[in-house]
Amino acid sequence: MRIPKFALAFLFVVCVVVYLTYVKYHNDDKRPTLLKQPLYHWAIDHHLRPTSAEVVSEDFLYGIMFDAGSTGTRIHVFKFLLQPNESPKLAHETFKAIKPGLSAYADDPDKCADGILQLLESAKDNVPALQWKSTPLVLKATAGLRLLPGEKANHLLTKVKEIFGTSPFLTREESVSIMDGTDEGVSAWITINFLLGGLHTAATPTVGMLDLGGGSTQITFSPKDEKTIQTSPDDITSLKMFNLTYTLYSHSYLGLGLMSARLAVLGGTEGQPLQEGQELISPCLAPDYTGQWEHAEVTYTLRGQKAGEPIYESCLMKVEKMLYKKVKKVEDFKDMEFYAFSYYYDRGVDLGIIDEQDGGSIRVSDYIEGAKKVCNNMTSSSEGNPFICLDLTYISVLLQELGFPVDKVFKLSRTIDGVETSWALGATFHFLETL
Repeated sequence: MRIPKFALAFLFVVCVVVYLTYVKYHNDDKRPTLLKQPLYHWAIDHHLRPTSAEVVSEDFLYGIMFDAGSTGTRIHVFKFLLQPNESPKLAHETFKAIKPGLSAYADDPDKCADGILQLLESAKDNVPALQWKSTPLVLKATAGLRLLPGEKANHLLTKVKEIFGTSPFLTREESVSIMDGTDEGVSAWITINFLLGGLHTAATPTVGMLDLGGGSTQITFSPKDEKTIQTSPDDITSLKMFNLTYTLYSHSYLGLGLMSARLAVLGGTEGQPLQEGQELISPCLAPDYTGQWEHAEVTYTLRGQKAGEPIYESCLMKVEKMLYKKVKKVEDFKDMEFYAFSYYYDRGVDLGIIDEQDGGSIRVSDYIEGAKKVCNNMTSSSEGNPFICLDLTYISVLLQELGFPVDKVFKLSRTIDGVETSWALGATFHFLETL
């Protein structure tokens, strides 16, 4: 029986349609899905994923983190690459900083607007416009605002919320807040271990983290000794990242950041101006030194003691007295590698022990010997930082009070693979997970 030509044509068309349908279904079934990936379940949240008409690249997501510190405000714009069956990768970071910190505007919050708007323009320049409304915008304030009276801090945060509310980015009620000191330490620990690859597999050992900011200082590590966990319950936290759970020791010391500690050693009180004609006299300054120093919007008149007293020994006594019983000693560092940031890094550069751009390694003993040398060779005409003797002495005592032996080696690094080694990346991960 002969089959009519039109029937053959119809049969051919049906076969083609069936084949194309099968191919499309088969390919769709093989297409990577984010639903099964650890951590970035947030990627398929409707608040974060652009609609089909807006997609620029569904493999990339962005996060914007403002770090409102005591001495300045920094913006980090993170671009994350999402790949199937792998943890997220940081594809790019944009970093920009302005001074002073938010706390400098405590008495006139409106004046902080120009700086915040300037940083928001940088964010717009580095996030594709079609993804603005799906990109989370967050500001976390640290010790600078923690040290302010509650009402003044709240007025500043309210002003920032108003500014963020006019931006095209994704914001929520919790997008602007003061960061708990312990969270700051944990977030910095996440950052450094993520960048070093220590969070991607249980077989890779993690490193400890030390951060010395202007108003506070943090120590965070994963303890190996069960005794540390049992004797420090208030400092122990559990963290889950990439389907792995970590037990962390993290403690933040408010008021023991370098700038706040400097004021305390000099004899001043945070937020309290001196009476007219009053001076702060300290053996940690060069003999016969006179000058002024501004801290947290208060200007202090300073004077060094008369020549004749041994500067290092006298300064050491002042620092030890200020730190007496303020720091918990932990002895679980024997074979653990530690990274140190912020003012630990800056003073290491001042000593000439590490390179300003590339960082390096430093021992506790380097800070001790550096303090002795600097203190005993200071004169009122010395150029540079008049507080270098005080700062180095304070750092050397702080590290020993924390429990580190004098031969302990720290790695100092501002960036790893071009990424700032701050708490901002870790905090961004945490915030994205909450969404």
